[in-house]
Amino acid sequence: MRRLTVLGTCGAWPEAGRGASGFLLEYDGFRLALDLGYATLPRLLDHCAAEDLDAVVITHEHPDHCADLSALSRARYFAQQRGPRLPLYCTPGVIGRVQAMEPTEDLHDVFDVHPLPASHRVGPLRLDTELLPHHVPHAGIRLSAPGLVLAYSGDAGPDPALARLAAAADLFIAGATLQGRAEDADPHLLSAAEAGTWAARAGARRLLLTHFWPGSDRALSVADARAGFRGEIIAADEGMALAL
Repeated sequence: MRRLTVLGTCGAWPEAGRGASGFLLEYDGFRLALDLGYATLPRLLDHCAAEDLDAVVITHEHPDHCADLSALSRARYFAQQRGPRLPLYCTPGVIGRVQAMEPTEDLHDVFDVHPLPASHRVGPLRLDTELLPHHVPHAGIRLSAPGLVLAYSGDAGPDPALARLAAAADLFIAGATLQGRAEDADPHLLSAAEAGTWAARAGARRLLLTHFWPGSDRALSVADARAGFRGEIIAADEGMALAL
């Protein structure tokens, strides 16, 4: 099975009934969590037990992308039979941010930490990353394996590296935090229109918009992205599962 399940779609904080940024990637039995923001772990556990997760990738230290890493660490730390340490690929600052919520349990007892940005072999997947513009160190993600290329902008702003990360991607997951006018652009965040532009430049097949500002009109984000990208555009929704 090759599938991406959406765990959360909101930026900054989750709307009622939703979660912040998070995804579960399943590739031929290998399970990888990609970001674990607020309220994503309960949705993850609907699809995968904590002890059955094979790896975690966290783009940066903002809590809407990493807060539920704390919950995952507890689920594994206090398990009846604690398994081997879980590979965790993350940028500087993530461990310190999450460890601050854990006064007694050491995250290194649960996670085998590998730094980003860098390239790694993660089970059957190749992980390539590049530093992208944001308010804190932020890694853009490219995961590839036979028959699959998946790219993820996380919460970063526009940068030529996006075209490399998402080159010929089967699915480009892109932030759509901002909407509307070009003069409202932010160098640290992507707009839906910019997501469409970069998807087109990269030659991506499908575009999955996510990281919506709470309360925003998601249909408008899709319309903004469609101005620059003629391929399939999907607005991410909690619980959505996409075949890859």
